[in-house]
Amino acid sequence: MDFRITEEQERLRQRCLDLAADFATRSDAHDRDASHPVENYDRLRAEGFLALTIARSFGGLGFDFLSHTLAYEALGQGCPATALAFNMHASVVMPLMQSPEVTPEAKQYVADLVVRRGKMIGGNFSEPGTTSLMGERPLTVRARPVEGGYSITGRKMFASMLEATDYVLVMAYPEDATSPTAGMLLLVPRGAPGRSVNANWDTLGMRATRSDSLVLDDCRVPDSAVLYRSDDTRPFRLAFLNWFWGSYTAVYLGLAVAAYDEIRRVVKHRQPQGYAQPLACHPDVRRHIATMSASLEAARFCTYHSAWLSDTQGATPETTAALYRAKYLVGEAVSSITRTALTLGGAHGIFKGSRLEQLFRDGALAEIQPPPADFCLWNVGIYELGLDPADLMPPLRGL
Repeated sequence: MDFRITEEQERLRQRCLDLAADFATRSDAHDRDASHPVENYDRLRAEGFLALTIARSFGGLGFDFLSHTLAYEALGQGCPATALAFNMHASVVMPLMQSPEVTPEAKQYVADLVVRRGKMIGGNFSEPGTTSLMGERPLTVRARPVEGGYSITGRKMFASMLEATDYVLVMAYPEDATSPTAGMLLLVPRGAPGRSVNANWDTLGMRATRSDSLVLDDCRVPDSAVLYRSDDTRPFRLAFLNWFWGSYTAVYLGLAVAAYDEIRRVVKHRQPQGYAQPLACHPDVRRHIATMSASLEAARFCTYHSAWLSDTQGATPETTAALYRAKYLVGEAVSSITRTALTLGGAHGIFKGSRLEQLFRDGALAEIQPPPADFCLWNVGIYELGLDPADLMPPLRGL
């Protein structure tokens, strides 16, 4: 295992830390208003981050998944919601650009949109009736063939930065398909007829992601909108778990770093009246800081390791288990670090406008965001015991 960070990767990380420092100055306002941080997206767009990991052969910057992980860990330290939402672009674009199931023509089309025209693409696969505790996600959104294209009908949930993107990539079930695992990915532009937004994102944390619901009512798109179609989408989904959800792990890792850094700043500078030393000198504070440090470093190592495996091995069982392991450990670290930081910060830190209060609420989503902690453990246990999922009892009885 070679985790040496190259000079180029270090420069990328420093660029992202500089951006994060700027984003942090507006994070509270966007959180309070649950508003799109469009100025942050525009800055990332101008800095070339839309094409960060697109191959150089397509005109992109050609950074690998480990580099992406380093970058988004850094971005997550500023405004976690900005990093989490903007990562949606890479999480749906990169599987298209790397999959052998996607035609060269479709890849070139996507590259032209992103690299040459600077278009931002969001993605939306979740639906109101799905749960992340189950591995299978049946599609209820339907794509019906019509003259010159398709009509899409249905509803999608959790569409981050939906109204800020130029396009959204929708997974739908083709009405003319016969296989229950069939699916297709269609690119829906912002102004497409029949497309609307249910602005229902009023949540505990990550409020500025604006992950509203997408409503499609006889939404018409041309044939060229179809970027991928298969009678069995499962291999495609499994091959790119690193992008579909593994890319979010680094953002939550950055959130944990932000909470850790903030509470260290607080305890080093806060000196109770009548005492000669700051809170950092209290033995309980020192013990908690040490525990947080150990938890953070373990989570970071596992996250980097999973990214390194993705780059060097591809979608092997070892890589998949490592991605689940990292997501679980980061979720646990975020939960414990933000909670402990809020406790150490005391009553001064629970007011709106407090950095610790916001990070605590944002961090509450870490274990919930797919794949949730229990589903991660379910998959790691199967890998470690060498079991075949097909031989196991389903977690819930089917109809």
